[in-house]
Amino acid sequence: MAEKELELEDGGKKKKLILIAVIALVLVAGGVAAWLFMGSNDEAVAEQPMSSTSAPSGDTASAAAPSQAGTALYVAMPRPFVFNVPGSERDRIVEIKVQLLVRGSDNEETAKMHIPRIEGTLLKVFSSANADDLVTEAGKVAIREQAVKEVKAAMKEITDREVVSQVLFTGFVMQ
Repeated sequence: MAEKELELEDGGKKKKLILIAVIALVLVAGGVAAWLFMGSNDEAVAEQPMSSTSAPSGDTASAAAPSQAGTALYVAMPRPFVFNVPGSERDRIVEIKVQLLVRGSDNEETAKMHIPRIEGTLLKVFSSANADDLVTEAGKVAIREQAVKEVKAAMKEITDREVVSQVLFTGFVMQ
């Protein structure tokens, strides 16, 4: 009789152990599935503008048009530009945060690939400014237009196409 009770207790312990293992496995599998689902959802959102830029068409001219006039995408520069500019009264420190407006996913990938070249071009343009001009709105517009012109020229030199449509200032601080 004591042996039967011992067998039942061992069987009960085994059942509990199996039940705990199954519950742990279900929780882990659920966590992994949730992580994959959320990760794939972010990728689908990120890929959604890219898929809208491709137009299935037999006409090669209309198929090439979306890459030039495709969906507006933004490429953020990885760090703000911080530089000194001379002024008539005193020198100033300027910090500019920049994003690039590109059209189509091809241009987005190209811009990301050439960020060091774009950063160098923008720094050259920004450091050639003076504080008296940057204080005014017209001066900010002028430096932004010069930045667009120079970045387009630099990208055209490398890729034989204009990759960047606009240079946008998302932050501008002068001290």
